[in-house]
Amino acid sequence: MRPKTTKRTILDMRSRGERIVALTAYDYLTARIVDEAGVDLILVGDSLGMVMLGFENTLPVTMEEMIHHTKAVARARPRALLVADMPFMSYQASVEDAVRNAGRLVKEGGAESVKLEGGERYVPVIEAIVHSSIPVVGHLGLTPQSLHQFGGYRVQGRDAKSAELLLSDAAALERAGCFAIVLEGIPWPLAGRVTESLTIPTIGIGAGAGTDGQVLVLHDLLGLFDAFTPRFVRRYAELAGEIRDAVA
Repeated sequence: MRPKTTKRTILDMRSRGERIVALTAYDYLTARIVDEAGVDLILVGDSLGMVMLGFENTLPVTMEEMIHHTKAVARARPRALLVADMPFMSYQASVEDAVRNAGRLVKEGGAESVKLEGGERYVPVIEAIVHSSIPVVGHLGLTPQSLHQFGGYRVQGRDAKSAELLLSDAAALERAGCFAIVLEGIPWPLAGRVTESLTIPTIGIGAGAGTDGQVLVLHDLLGLFDAFTPRFVRRYAELAGEIRDAVA
């Protein structure tokens, strides 16, 4: 049996130049399968709102729904590090809300770390959660909870000004105590620059191969969710069709 993956393991992988493999899981069965395959990190993402609950985006997902799904994944007792997303408005209103809700994901849901979106303005939130002994993963670039502000799902950091802002945000998140940062939907060269500027790992999604690891939504990878497929996704299977055939 492989050893349990922890925050320290992920940091050590960066220092050794080992690639970090992360996938989403939202229930007990898929968590078991993903973990048996040997992934390093399992993310209970708020993407469950789209692939499990049928919402158009991640914004309607509640704390109760995140805790429910995180608990199911935790029952698989994964060797991978278990990270849970903090849903929209669970940390934006106040530092107190953020600490309380991060604590619920750990205490009630069984998460071992939380992930939240946003840059330097969330430094006080990240510092307070870390001070509460909860590891934090940051998330920069195309942050889905900000889709209305962005005007849709648009690649971020295309011009020099926004690229420098993203670099500054990444540095601020590292100083605040994040042990890793997800980089989503940014130009490949910029993702490489951010990675080189940090001492903590970066995990990319639609950000090229210059990051320390990659994360994908499991349902995209398996071809289960075909309502929308990001351009960067490589499908390793087409299970939706196979399931339809089997049921027919």
